[in-house]
Amino acid sequence: MKSFLSLEPGLPELADYTHSCWVNIECPDEDDFLFLTRDLGIPREFLSDIADIDERPRAEREDEWLLTILRIPMDGGGQGMPYQTVPIGIITGHEATVSVCYRRTQMLPDFINHIRRKNIQIAGQREFITRMIYSSAVWFLKYLKLMYLEINRAEKELEQSIRNEDLLRIMRLQRSLVYFSTSIRGNEAMLGRLRTTSRASSVDPDLFEDVSIELRQAYNTINIYTDIVTSMMDASANIISNNVNTIMKRMTSISIVLTIPTMISSFFGMNVNVYLGEWYWAFLIIFLVSAAISSLAFYLFRRIKWF
Repeated sequence: MKSFLSLEPGLPELADYTHSCWVNIECPDEDDFLFLTRDLGIPREFLSDIADIDERPRAEREDEWLLTILRIPMDGGGQGMPYQTVPIGIITGHEATVSVCYRRTQMLPDFINHIRRKNIQIAGQREFITRMIYSSAVWFLKYLKLMYLEINRAEKELEQSIRNEDLLRIMRLQRSLVYFSTSIRGNEAMLGRLRTTSRASSVDPDLFEDVSIELRQAYNTINIYTDIVTSMMDASANIISNNVNTIMKRMTSISIVLTIPTMISSFFGMNVNVYLGEWYWAFLIIFLVSAAISSLAFYLFRRIKWF
């Protein structure tokens, strides 16, 4: 689905394509591909690169078009992770500014609403890309706040009982943090490239500084949450190991306590002449001796906290 927006203050929506407008395309279909490749002349290789879910942030130029790929956050969407990152391609040229994303995210509508609400004037294509990186950093921080709530919830549940579901949820959060970390580093590299190539342009240096601060804050937050999740996983592993050792000690103690009367009864149950074999109270004496020795063993194991 595509929409046409003018880069004038407020991002007014256009009915059709005009020169120097912003073409925003999410989840492109065949008609969108034809429009981009046939009408605008955008190389097909650019669209294939953007479609790669593992594509890293980078920039590539072909003819008069420049492709800038960023990573933006989104909900997991049932992919096995609560949150993930996807590539978005910003294709700029003399004719227009085109953004292509193969997933529907919350960031792009929020970006448009923010520009309209603040009535921001986007001076050029480099400033457009810079503000897109800024918006991605803000959304990284939003999702990190949600992650923090889930980490706290998982920690409270682990304090009560350790279940496989809780451990798997923490592992999925850890994977999301790794994806966030690598994506932010890639976006930060692209910001540095834009800053280098935009020294003589009209991009506000304060904007670069604001974006850099947001990216550093998000990256530092990710490092903190990663340390917290890692410590939780280590603590859980230690608790599980300690529980296994405790269970093994208890099972060993029970086996020893039960082995004592079994061994004594085995001696007296042999098919040979044994002492006390004809005595009326033999069974009761053997039983009491076995119970006394087992009780002594149980007491000793309790003293060393094996029970």
